[in-house]
Order: sequence, then C-alpha cells, then structure tokens
Amino acid sequence: MERTAGGKAGIGGVAGAAVPMSGRDPGKGHGGRWGRPAGSAFLVATLRSWLQSWKPFLSILVISMLGVAVLTGIYAGCRDTFLAADRFFDAQGLHDVQVLSTMGLDDDDVEALKQVPGVRAVQADRSQSVLVEVDGKQRSAVIREIGTQGIDRPSLQSGSMPAKAGEVAVTERFLKDSGLRIGDEIDVTADDGTDDAETRDGTADGTESVGGGTEAAPSFPTHLRITGVVLDPSDLTNPNGYSRSSFRSSASDDYVLFAPSDGVIGDVYTSVSLLVDGAEALESFSQDYNDLTSSVAKRIESQVQSTREQARLDSLKADAQEALDDARKDTDTQFDQAAQALADQQAQLDDQRAQLDAQLTQLGLAEANAPPQLQAAIQQLETAQTKLDDASEDLAAKRKDAAGEFAKQQQEIDDLATPRWYVQTRSAIGGFSSLKSDISSIESLGKAFPVLFLIVAVMMSLTTMSRLVEEDRGLVGTYLGLGYGRVTIALRYVLFALLGCLIGGGLGLLVGFLGIPAFLLVVIKGLYVIPDLRFEYDWLVGSLGVLLFVGGVVGATLVAVVRELRQMPASLMRPKSPKPGARILLEHVRPLWKRMTFLNKVTARNIFRFKSRLIMTVGGVAGCTALIVCGLAINDTVAVLGEQQFGQINQYDMMAVSNDGDAKTMRERIVSDGQTTAIMDVRVENGELTNASGHGESIQLVVVPERQLGELDEMLRVEAPRSEGLIGWAASLFGSGRQDKTIALDDSGIIVAQSAAKTLGIDSGDRVSLKADGFVPATTQVHAVMRNLLGSQVYISEDLYRQLFPDSSSGDADADTSAITWNAVYAKLKGDSTHQRHYVAQLEEDGTVMTAVSCAQQMEDFKFDLMGAVVALIVTLAGALALVVLFTLAHTNVSERIREMATLKVLGFYDREVHRYIDREMMVMTLMGTVIGLPLGRWLASLLTGVLNMPSMYFEVTVSPWSYVAAAVATLAFAVLVQLFVNPVLDRIDPVSSLKSVE
Repeated sequence: MERTAGGKAGIGGVAGAAVPMSGRDPGKGHGGRWGRPAGSAFLVATLRSWLQSWKPFLSILVISMLGVAVLTGIYAGCRDTFLAADRFFDAQGLHDVQVLSTMGLDDDDVEALKQVPGVRAVQADRSQSVLVEVDGKQRSAVIREIGTQGIDRPSLQSGSMPAKAGEVAVTERFLKDSGLRIGDEIDVTADDGTDDAETRDGTADGTESVGGGTEAAPSFPTHLRITGVVLDPSDLTNPNGYSRSSFRSSASDDYVLFAPSDGVIGDVYTSVSLLVDGAEALESFSQDYNDLTSSVAKRIESQVQSTREQARLDSLKADAQEALDDARKDTDTQFDQAAQALADQQAQLDDQRAQLDAQLTQLGLAEANAPPQLQAAIQQLETAQTKLDDASEDLAAKRKDAAGEFAKQQQEIDDLATPRWYVQTRSAIGGFSSLKSDISSIESLGKAFPVLFLIVAVMMSLTTMSRLVEEDRGLVGTYLGLGYGRVTIALRYVLFALLGCLIGGGLGLLVGFLGIPAFLLVVIKGLYVIPDLRFEYDWLVGSLGVLLFVGGVVGATLVAVVRELRQMPASLMRPKSPKPGARILLEHVRPLWKRMTFLNKVTARNIFRFKSRLIMTVGGVAGCTALIVCGLAINDTVAVLGEQQFGQINQYDMMAVSNDGDAKTMRERIVSDGQTTAIMDVRVENGELTNASGHGESIQLVVVPERQLGELDEMLRVEAPRSEGLIGWAASLFGSGRQDKTIALDDSGIIVAQSAAKTLGIDSGDRVSLKADGFVPATTQVHAVMRNLLGSQVYISEDLYRQLFPDSSSGDADADTSAITWNAVYAKLKGDSTHQRHYVAQLEEDGTVMTAVSCAQQMEDFKFDLMGAVVALIVTLAGALALVVLFTLAHTNVSERIREMATLKVLGFYDREVHRYIDREMMVMTLMGTVIGLPLGRWLASLLTGVLNMPSMYFEVTVSPWSYVAAAVATLAFAVLVQLFVNPVLDRIDPVSSLKSVE
C-alpha cells in the first residue's frame, strides 16, 4: 500500500509526491543509478540550496584558495627566479665548463679542448691579480680580459664598454665601495704576492713562472679610466641589498674589473671557458643540465687532461732548457772571452818581464842593484801581475758561481712538477651555487607545506559536506522516493563542492602566480640582481595544483554523500535518531566528576559523546597549530644557526689562512702580536667528497698535525650529531640531549661535518672517495659524523693524509721529511668580542694573510633574510587557514545543534548563557587541539631537516618557548574571533520554528 502526501508541500518544495512505503530501492525501479531526469524543479531547488549554503561554500573556496596558493606560489616565485637567471646566463654566455691549470694554458691546450665531443665553443681567457686603492686601503682585484667568443660577457648597466687600452668597466659594488664614478681614473699595481685562484668563481689569476722560460704571464695596463658599469654574470649579488651580511656572502673582498684585449700582453692563458652543445636548451639549475655538463667535464678529464698536462710539462721544460742552455752558452762564451783577455794580458806582462831581465843581464846588474829607473819598471810589473792574478781568481770564482747557479736552475727544471688541471662546471662558481642553494631551499618548503594544507582541506571538506548532506536527509529521501537516481542526487553536492573548489583554485592560482611571487621577488631582488625577472605561468603545475585539491575535496564529498545514500528513503525521511546517552570516561573519575558543575558536565558529555566532531575539531585545530609552530620553528632554527656554529661548535676565536709561501711569516706575525692564548696549526685546502653512488660535493679539507690531534677538541666541539624528532626534543627537555658524545680524530678514517654527510647520505663506517686539492681521489672510511651546522668540512689526520696522498709534501720542506705546509691557524684570542673583531680586521690587512675571519664577527653578521621572509609568509597563510578551519567547525557545530539551542532558550537560558554553552565546548576542543598541535608542529619541523637538504647548511631544529606561546595564543585568539562571528548566529535562532516537528 502507498500513502500520498495529499497536496501538501513536501520537503524542498516538492508537492503531491507519491512516496513508496516499502523498503524497495526506488532508484533501481526508476531508471537505475541515474533515475528520472532532473527537471527544472530539481535544478531550481538545487540552486536555491546552494545560495542558502553560502557559508560551507565559502569555507571550501577559501581552503582551496589557500592550499593552491601555497602549492603554486612558492614554487612559482622560485621558478620565475630560476628562469630569469637562466635567460641571463644564456644571453651573456656564462661558461658551462672551465679549465684551469697551475702553470697556465697555451694555444695547444685550446685546440685540444676544441676537439672534445660535446664542446660547442671555446674561449681562452687572460686575467691578472692587482691591487687597487678603495676607500684609502689597498684591496685585491682581478682584471679580466673581455673575451672575443661571446663567453662570460659582462652585461652593460650604464656608460659604455671599454674598447681600447687603458679603459676598464667596473661593477656597481666597486663604485659603491670606492666612491668613484664613470670617467674617473684609477691606478693598479700587479699583485705578485699571491698566486692563488680567484676565490669567487674559481678562475686562476696567474701562472707559474718557470725558470728562464720564454712565456709571459698576462699583464694589463696599470693606469685605467672607468668607462662603464657592468653586471658580472658569475656574481649576481645585489651590492645595494642586504645580502652582504648574509652567510652566503663571499668572504673575499676581491673586485672584478673588465678590460679589452687591446693593451694586454702575455701569451699564457689563465683559464679556458667552454660552452657545451645542447646546454643552452636546458635550464641551468636542472639535473639534466648538471648531468650534461658533468659528462663533458669527465670526458675532458679522461681524454685530454693527462695528455695535455704532460705535454705542457714537456713544453715548459723544453723552453726552459733551451733558455738555460742559451744562457749557459752565452755565459761560457763571456767567461772564455774574459779568460782569453787575461791570458793575453799575462803574455804581455811576461814579454815585458823578459825584456827587463834582458836589460839587467846586459848591464850585468842584479835586480836589487838596478838603477832607480829600472826599479820603477819592476815595481809596475809586479803590481800589474798582482792585479792580473786577482782578476783570474775573481773570474774563476764567478765561473764557479755561475756553474752552481746553472746547476740549480737545471735542478729546478728537472724537478718541475706536472701541471695540474682543474676542470670545473658552473657549480664551482660561487655566485651560481649560492643562488641555486638559496632558491632551492625555499622551493623545498613549497613542496612540503601544501601536503599539510591538503590534509586539513580534506578533513574540513568532509566535515562540511557531511553536515550539509545530513541537513538534507529528508530532501534526499524524497528525491529517492520520486525516482531520482543516486548519481543525480550525488551530483547536487559534488557539483557544489566542485564549484567552490574550482573558484577557490582559480583565485589560488592568481595569488600563487602573482601575489606570492610578487612578495618573494621583492625579497629576492634584495639579495640578487637578476635582469628580466617577470611572472610566468606554469600550466602543468597550475592545473595539477587545482586538480589535486579538487580530487581531495570532491573525494571527501563523495564519501559523505555515499554514506547517506546507502540508506533507504524511509529512513532518510525520518529525523535522525539522537545519539544515545552513555557514560564517558571522565565520569569514572569520581573525585573530579563530583566537583564539576552541571553545565561543565554537560559540556564534557557533549564533547566526548560526539567523537567524529571531536576528532575533526581537535584534528583541524592541531593541524593549523602545527603549521604555525613549524613555520616559527624554521625561523627560530635559522636565527640561532650563527650562534650555535660560531659560538658553541667553533671554540676558536679566529681562523687565518695564507698562501703556502707566506705560512711561516703569517704565523710568526700572529705569535709576535701577543694577542693569542692558544694556536693550532692546520692545513686548509679545497676538496671533493663522493659517496658510493657517485654523488659528490665540494668540501673544505682540514688536515690536523699528528702532534696536535689531542688539541682539536679545544678548538672545536667534535661531538656526535644530536637526536632529531620528538625523541630528541623530549631528551633536550630533560637535559639528556645535551650530554653529547665526544669524537676523537685518528688515523682510522675521516670525520665529516653533519651538513656534508646529510647532503651525501653517508654515515659512520661508510666508504667514500676523497679528493684533495690537485690529487687523484682516494678511497677511505668515514670514522664519524660530527655536529656541524654551517660549512662542509672534512677533518683528516696528518698520517692518514700522507697515506691517501703520498705526494703531498708542500713548501720548502726537505724531501726526506715530506713536510706538509700548515697554511692556516685556529687561534683563541685575548679580550672581548669587540677587541677580537678589531684585531682580526687589522690582521687581514697584512699582505701575508689571504683571509682572516672572526667567529664573533661571523656570529653577528649571520643572516638568512630570504628564509625569514618565506617563514613569515607561511605563518600568515597558516594563520588564515586556522581562522577558516575554526569558522567552519564552529558553523558546523551550531548548524547541527539548532534544536538543542532552541530547547535551551525555551528552558529560559539567556543569550549569554547560550553563548557560553557553545563557546565553552569550542574553546575546550581548541585547547585540546592546541596541546596536540604543539608537539606535532615540533615533529613536523624536524621532518623539514630532510626537506631542506642544502649544501653547507644543516637545519638543527630549535624552537623557542616563545614560539610555542605565540602559536597557542594565535590559535586561541582565532577561536575568540570566530566566537564573535558565531554568537550573533545563536542570537537569531527562533525557538518556535526550530522546534517544529518534521512533517
């Protein structure tokens, strides 16, 4: 039998509908899953329902907008930077590979490099190290020849490019520091005190002189006129920004000057720059580009390097030998001529003596009785003979000295070491690697945080749509009874969520590809000068970003809809049975339960009885709180990196480095100054560490003398890395995390800094390949990984260094001792930090000191402004998400309890009492979510250590107690703000209409 709702308007405005009372599925009886077609009444009712449900729609829209904005925004800003830099590098022809040599390069080397497969263009470069006066002080600079093959061309910013001898282009940094302008003249002097490579981009600045060779190192004019300001493509650092105080800033004060070929003399090249075929079509910061250029570099090393090194050695020896032989021949000729002249003089004296003796014999007189006239002649002959004998002895001594000098020069030629080639890719350019590391670290955050936003978006969508479908239970049952299919009814809600998600996603794309990049680029421009930096849309990432959130939100909607559509129409049209009362766990705690007021007991029951609402509210609040804590944790971690590295790990106050030839003089200067309390000798050189999979990183190799191995822990805290995650956090709270394990350096292996070990994925006991400066790589074992936050150091004992690199003697040491030149010192200084900084600044002015750094100055100057700006952005977006989540949960909580609120009003509750009734529950659940979110945020922050995998930097997560307070206060403040919006909704509840029975 069937009952007809006789003419009365049904739920949702459907009149005169025949409602089957049996349990039969009407959807199957009226056309399957789709059922009857959706008519105008259905569509009108759907649109009307959408308009009335604007609050859930707005929640889905805002959550989707924030999620898509975070997903695309940080990525877009980083991608725009990379693309602009790549365009500039291609336009200026920044080299893909560069070859340097300790003894320079010649035309034969250039021709050999042209024959290497994969090389598109080759340019021979000449440069010279000079000293130039800047702000009253002599500063080092490098004059580079502007190439003729279009490689490494400086970009003209103002003025004109130099075209003739005596003209030069400078960087904006040089003009800023020197106070000069275009048109001014400068004088430079050759810097012959050093013979090292340019610290900023790895380019050699001079060649080694070989005794008597005919080759000449590059020499530029010394009186120069500034014609223009250029941008060096190898260094995009903004001289007017705030990056010069950043940890990424170069420790060198070198300036780069650019001069034309006119006026440059010298036939030895300091470097050869190459462009790789096909590299221009790839993005400079991509793995494909790195693989392509690395393959060409390895091809050069395997096919050309050893052959040309030997050929260069043979050529240098041949030239030097020829020059030496010519000099010896000329010298011997001169000596022979001088000896012949002395012999002729001796013959003349002998003739004169014979004539004098003949006269004496003729007169019958002895020499003693000779007349005065003959006595005078005899005296003159004896004086002349004495002078001639002295001249002969002097000539013999000079001949002997000359022979010794020639033997010495011959020995130098015989002992001439094989030239060392250094084949480097763009990663060796300091400016390039700094830009890549800085932007890549920010891009890593853009990949991690959207996942958290997506999880929260799915949770909120499930809550919102579950409540929306539950409110329409009767209407859904009516539609099923009228024959509408489940798919048709589900589309009513799916399209609602889809529309909100698409609109929110579209707005998120605008914010993500315009708003957030605009903010990031302002910060990036303060760090780097990158021409043609513009916004670009990535269709693939933008579309996938929207689809990702569409999939998550629509999926949550389908879960909510299907859960209701599984029921029979008759069940749906009846009011949902209230959740049965049950004891909660708190009631069993009798001492506490007895002391609670009635309303507090009601609040406790309402919170724990509705577990789904509890889980969604606590989970949503915990997620948002965790995001805020995570953002603040990154900020705190970066803020204390300098203090932890330079104030805790580095126990020394100063590190000074010199060239090998000046090492002894530098140490004597430091000792004589009397400003130190302890000194430790070390050798510092560049190297490379490669793991088992072949991935390598540039490192700073520190060799420690055997006699001072026990003193290393006095200059550094050589301890094991600290625990990460919740276990490490809990251990640090109880102090156990500070009981660090000390590591001793010995001959069993090397100690690797934590930052380098994390990047390469190596640990204690692993076998690695270690390459020292100029030596063939050797395999060794990692003895331990030490806690280190900034820098990629590898520490090795003197004996192990000798074992791995047998030909490692340096300096003027005796060949039997094979002494290593200790070119650097760690020192502890007297006085306070101000006095120490002042002394180190003075020491750095010494010509024997290549660089001197003060830990106190480094700690004061350390900044990472780009990371701070991104953290501020993330915390702002996380706060906005928290506000939306709390608003959604509060609205859902009120909408599903309208009848309960109406009942309270009928029972005589005042509006403020109703407010407290609801607000108390929301505040308690917010507090619960906050308490859970604080450690969850700390745990998420520890996961970012793996995400922010940057060379030379390890993020040891540190969270200030004030950050926890700030996150908790922010979340609770958002909850109070939401209450201000929800309370008026409670005031508008009409008890009469709300308590009507469902018809």
